[in-house]
Amino acid sequence: MTGALTLLARRAGIAYRLAVGALPDRIAVRLRRPAQRFSLADVPAPVQAPPGDTRLYLAPANFAAQGYQWARAAERLPGVGAVNMQYRGPADYGFPADYSVSQAVFSASGDWARRQRDAVASGFTHVLFEAERPMFGIAFQGFVEREAEWLLRRGLRVGLASLGTDLRLPSRHAQIDRWSPFRAPDQDWIRALEAKARRNRAVFERLGVPSFVATPELLLDWPAAAWLPIVIDPTDWRNSRPALAGERPVVLHAPTNPAVKGTALIEPTVERLDADGIIDYQRVIKVPADQMPARYASADVVLDQFALGIYATTSIEAMAAGRLVVAHLHDQVRDHIREVTGLEPPVVEATPDTIGEVLRDVADRPEHYRRIAERGPAYVDAVHDGALSARVLAPFLGKEAVL
Repeated sequence: MTGALTLLARRAGIAYRLAVGALPDRIAVRLRRPAQRFSLADVPAPVQAPPGDTRLYLAPANFAAQGYQWARAAERLPGVGAVNMQYRGPADYGFPADYSVSQAVFSASGDWARRQRDAVASGFTHVLFEAERPMFGIAFQGFVEREAEWLLRRGLRVGLASLGTDLRLPSRHAQIDRWSPFRAPDQDWIRALEAKARRNRAVFERLGVPSFVATPELLLDWPAAAWLPIVIDPTDWRNSRPALAGERPVVLHAPTNPAVKGTALIEPTVERLDADGIIDYQRVIKVPADQMPARYASADVVLDQFALGIYATTSIEAMAAGRLVVAHLHDQVRDHIREVTGLEPPVVEATPDTIGEVLRDVADRPEHYRRIAERGPAYVDAVHDGALSARVLAPFLGKEAVL
């Protein structure tokens, strides 16, 4: 009964917010509850379309600055202008964005939502939804599918870009990896992720628009998608300090989501190695994005994730910095990258069972592993500097990938 009452209260709160949002902000501001209030001065003007015969709008997640970086990749194509948008909450990491709006305005301003919707429809030719999240606040009651259909009716080309937990089915992942974070029984957060992924899968099915995934592992969840590689600016991470040149390897781990990264599976072993003087272990927590290049430069080894079977932004940034990346990668991921690029990711394989053995070997044979780390910058230049991502986006944008 308590759960049903909670659900009714939540629905009533949403209905109230939407009803108030239908009013002009100058009136609605007096009716909003304290948690939904914002200053009218904080409501930005609607987005301005960029020059170009093809104008791409990417929104609203910008996880690890990917919306921003994919926009820059798209602009490598002739005649393409691109703008990314992000809503920023209290836990914002400060990633760059072409256009941003506060979480409060995004969630409650009807004026902003309607003006933004109209500006995108009239000024852009293509739209890419990130993580199947709505981009127009409360204009369509928060339903991404309604937004996409409205844009399609107005002649815009629409695409979907999945970044991970929005599409990954925990039930599928738990069957293929003994280290999967989704094997724990009777976990509310796993059930919630499963439900979200299934809802988003239904959006993919019903819309039938071009689709992209940020990591090859997600192709198992939606085979019709194209792998759109994560993009970074390699020059932000370059440094002249060679890896593994000191007496004891400095090992860095920066998990944004420890449960999904498998931190608890490896940390007891890593901490024992630190206590034994074999490595110098440093765990980084909630460091602003602009401070991370210096943290990587001071490290020798970066531990990414040991539960999902992929590598993502952390590994790419570390490779660009010339650090040795240690992570657990599925064969399917390595095989797909090799098939598409002809390259082998310079990521040293380790699982929670083998992480201790691997790190001991790194400490014993630094020259061998330094050569692997030295392959990182060239690999990032070839796969993750934006050129390959531009080629992947080219058919969606109606362009030839002459780069």
